[in-house]
Amino acid sequence: MNKKTKLIHGGTPIDPHTGAVSVPIYQASTYKQDEAGVHRGYEYSRTGNPTRHALEELIRDLEGGARGLAFSSGMAAIHTVLSLLNSGDHLLVTDDVYGGTYRIVTRVLNRLGIEATFVDTTDPAGLDEAVKPATKALFVETPTNPLLKVTDLAAAAAWAKERGLLLIVDNTFGTPYWQTPLAWGADIVVHSATKYLGGHSDVVAGLAVTADAKLGEELHYIQNAVGGVLGSHDSWLLMRGMKTLGLRMEAHEANARAIAEFLAGHPAVRNVYYPGLPDHPQHELAKRQSDGFGGMIAFDVGSAERADRVLKRVRYFTLAESLGAVESLISVPARMTHASIPKERRETLGITDGLIRISAGIEDKDDLLADLAQSLE
Repeated sequence: MNKKTKLIHGGTPIDPHTGAVSVPIYQASTYKQDEAGVHRGYEYSRTGNPTRHALEELIRDLEGGARGLAFSSGMAAIHTVLSLLNSGDHLLVTDDVYGGTYRIVTRVLNRLGIEATFVDTTDPAGLDEAVKPATKALFVETPTNPLLKVTDLAAAAAWAKERGLLLIVDNTFGTPYWQTPLAWGADIVVHSATKYLGGHSDVVAGLAVTADAKLGEELHYIQNAVGGVLGSHDSWLLMRGMKTLGLRMEAHEANARAIAEFLAGHPAVRNVYYPGLPDHPQHELAKRQSDGFGGMIAFDVGSAERADRVLKRVRYFTLAESLGAVESLISVPARMTHASIPKERRETLGITDGLIRISAGIEDKDDLLADLAQSLE
């Protein structure tokens, strides 16, 4: 089954009870049992809900895994996955990572005795230097947020397997339409489904998929214990959004490619970060392990003052924290999505005060290009 077909027919596309082609919203918290301890698959909606289950089956099929799980947010998914670790364990994390991931690792998990080292996962030598006897997992974000660095998934999986480590991949930017990390050897994939999977700025959700059914059961146990589950209405909204993921991702990429090429030739722009550009350091790798380059771009205009001038002048780019929606969004990571990362560390990574991040929407390409042209004058 090809990807666009799987988006429509994957998982449980038809309600088995009524034949409805849109899985109903089962707005129920509890379920009648036939006998004490004997139920029909559902007992309490924190543990399982038919609408959420249909979504979990869909993301399982899209990522090619054994078990899918739906959470109340992307951070709830990441927190649950990292709760597989124990006090005293050590975690390796991509250095150029989403600010929320950095925050939970450095300000929440550290209080539980879980140590983390941030490392450039595009450099195998750096991994060798950072690994410790207590290391239990490698958390990779690829492409990264916001500098769009690409990690070799097959190499990371081989490196982790050789050392008995879990490989966890944040696939939010890539989406299962463009890349499937489990196929390259990852153990767990996580998503902020709020972004491209939902695609319409109307739902907050997180997803996780495991390659192994036993690992999926372990995650479900933690999910049920902690309770950060996705509600039935949001599950339905997410499934509706995912049906058009293929069409949207192709439109996002077409616009992103045009914008990146325009920015790369503009005298007011110092650097452009987009894996689809031939001069991107991991361009060939991105071509090899992904079917597309995505809709995210970052570019540096040199200073916070110049960035502010761009933000004030754009008309079709909405200043907002999120990404992956049908409308084009623009942000300054240093003061928005990555503000929780200390300034010294941001500057070391290249997340400067003049760095602007764009999530290319699906508007008319010429309107977006004209808007950026006038904002950069």
